[in-house]
Formats: sequence, C-alpha cells, structure tokens
Amino acid sequence: MSGETGTPGLIAERVQTLSEDDLQALCECVDASILEGGGFAWVRPQGRSVLERYFRGILLVPERLLFVARQDGIIVGSAQLVRPSRSNEAQAMTASVTQFHIAPYARGIGLGRLLIEEIIKGARAMGYQFLNLDVRESQGRAIALFQTLGFEKWGTNPYYALGDGQMLRGHYFVKRLQENSRLLQNGASSETDHGKSADMTARALTLYPAIDLKDGACVRLRRGEMDDATVYSDDPGAQARAWCAAGFNWLHVVDLNGAFAGRSANNDAVKQIVANAKVPVQLGGGLRDLAGIESWLEAGISRVILGSVAVKNPDLVKEACRLFPGRIVAGIDARMGLVATEGWAEVSDMQATDLGLRMQDAGVAAIIFTEITRDGMLQGLDLEQTAGLARTVSVPVIASGGVGSLDDLAALRRVAADVPGIEGVIVGRALYDGRISPADALRVLS
Repeated sequence: MSGETGTPGLIAERVQTLSEDDLQALCECVDASILEGGGFAWVRPQGRSVLERYFRGILLVPERLLFVARQDGIIVGSAQLVRPSRSNEAQAMTASVTQFHIAPYARGIGLGRLLIEEIIKGARAMGYQFLNLDVRESQGRAIALFQTLGFEKWGTNPYYALGDGQMLRGHYFVKRLQENSRLLQNGASSETDHGKSADMTARALTLYPAIDLKDGACVRLRRGEMDDATVYSDDPGAQARAWCAAGFNWLHVVDLNGAFAGRSANNDAVKQIVANAKVPVQLGGGLRDLAGIESWLEAGISRVILGSVAVKNPDLVKEACRLFPGRIVAGIDARMGLVATEGWAEVSDMQATDLGLRMQDAGVAAIIFTEITRDGMLQGLDLEQTAGLARTVSVPVIASGGVGSLDDLAALRRVAADVPGIEGVIVGRALYDGRISPADALRVLS
C-alpha cells in the first residue's frame, strides 16, 4: 500500500524488505531524530550496526509492520504499526502506532501527515477499530497533526520520558477507525455510542493469486499430478499484469517443473512475471541451495518458498533465514497431515505441525500450508488442518488448496477471526475458471 501527495517526490508506504541503501538512509534519519530529540525512543545515537540489526529484526516480527516516508526515493522517516498478539483477545480490535518520526532535515513539507495517513489507511483496511499512539508533550507539531486527523487525547503521564536530563510529560491518543462497528464482548455484541450496528470487522486477509508454471505456460494441476494439468495462458507476463490490474497485492508463483527436477526450470517465465508485476512476488519450486535462493532474490523476487528442502535440509533453511531475514517462506504440503516432498511425489512420515515448529525455529517469515488431496479440486480448504497449524506456530500461516467458491473464502474468513495466525490464502483454478471474480474475492477477505 502506498500514498503520495501532490508534491512530487513525497511518498509513504509499508515496506516488507529493505535494500542496503534503504537501511543506510533509515539508520541515518533515525540517528538524526534521536540527536534532535524528536520521536524515537533512544536517548543517544546508536550507529549503523545497532540500528541495522534492530530494523532487520522488526521485519521478522509478524505483529509489527514497518512504514516509511520517502523524499525523492530516500527514506527520511518511519513508524511502526503494532498489532495485538494472537493471545490478546481482549484487545484484538486495537492497533498502535509507535516509533513515529520524520528526520529534522525533512520536516515541514507534509511527510508526517502522509505517513500517519498511510498507517491509518492500513490499520483500517486490516479491520482494526481503534488506533492508539502516545507522544511526549514537547512535540507540539506532532500533537497538532494527530489532533487534526481525529485523534482524541484521553490521558497524560507526568513521568513519560527522559529528555534533556529531565522527565517529560506524555499524552495518549486514540482514533476510532470503523465508525459503523460494534464491539464484541464475551461472544455478544453491544452497540457503540453512535448507536449503529454492524459486525466487528476482523483484519483483512491477503489473497495470493497463483501462477503455476509448466513448460513456460500458466497451468493448474489437480491433486498435484503433472499429467493432469490445464493450461490457462502461454504468456506469464500478461497474466502477471492481469492479476496486478485486478487489485491483488501479491503474486504466488510456483515452478512446477523445478519442483520435480530439484532446480529452477522455468527461468524465462519467472523473469517475465517479475518484469511485469507491480507488486511483490513470492516464488517456490526447485529451490534447493543458497546460490539459487540468492540469485532469485537479486533478480527481483521478494520472497522464496522452500518446500522439500525444509524436510531434507533444515540447516539450509536456517542459514537462508539468517542471510535473508524476512524473505524466506516455508511451504508445507501434506497428504492427510503427512508432509509430501519432491513436487508432492513422495510422502514422509513427518506431521505437518512438527515441520511447522521446526520452520518457526529456523526463522521463516511465513508458512504456506497445502492439503494436496484438495488442491485444484475446488472442494474447499482443509480448514481444520490449517487452523491447527496456525494455532501451533507463531508465524503467519497462508492457506492453500481447494478454494472453489466465495463461500470457501467466507468460511476461511470466519475461522481466521478466531485464529489470528491465518494471514492469507492462495487461490488458483477458481480465479482462472471465473468461479470467483477478483473483486468479490477481495471484498470477502477485506
């Protein structure tokens, strides 16, 4: 998601990866803000190495979303949207803003407003009802900005923060995001003070349209059988453009030949997709070594999916997570709960939940769970297994395999309301066949 003003070169956006140039600019603007005493929690500058470790760590925490403000492409400010933990049901409707700052050399041109507006938009899209933030009393311009955007002050702490050798007061603010919502307490609904009734909206789920590649074409398999494939397009680049135009924020790409061969096989098709996609792309299939992983990340892939290697070489997954934090996803494919490998051709004796815990410990950014017996069959997701895995691990889980109708997405939405670990869903055949329109799918999951 991104927003920009009428002033050229000013933009605010959520980032899920940081280039070396981005990291350097972010560390510099944070240190500048610390020196000026304007909006970051440290009292003294920390230097590049400390801040780099800090921000790389932030990208690995599912509950923290990093937003940045850019001037002419260079990061000059940032903030974090903090979501409640999965165990905090009592505050599931509330998110918070923290570490909000714009570097002193980039203030006064509207970037602060742009940044907070983008965060508000993101929190609202995820279904949160309230947005909290707090700020030291000395930051008068920030306070005025928040108040103009509808934040209401509800409290003051006289011993809020240390600054210039003395204790400073701090103010607490809250903004209502969903005016038509009502709160749920102990399973029953109660009207808000506005007297309006509408169910509390849960956070939005991400829909990942699938582009499965076989012999350079976009196909869909039934139950993972390579000889039971339907070809939908022989132009992967055009398919990528179509899904981006439909409003999807991610693309999910699988090199099917590579999954069976153990090495990337549809290189040209994947490169066409990357060249035509305006959104992040995650890629799986045939990635078995660090060189291949690094090569695709450098080629523009945002996240790589490791499947068979997660079972057969967990140390490689751990090393990849260390080298490329936030960019490694585990693909867990199962037949009746047992992990399958080698393009689903082999079934191990390992439970999917056991592998999920191992991948969590390795440091993966997310887990994609597919029940193979349902994949491409349009008979609905295996919600029980998906929810069980999401309850077991602490990293986000993406559901896959079997979506055939809007009712299937609505069912996942209901389950995700009780199981916050479910982050999104991959949909393939139902989109290609026209059983589900992109607009309807995004509406159901939003």
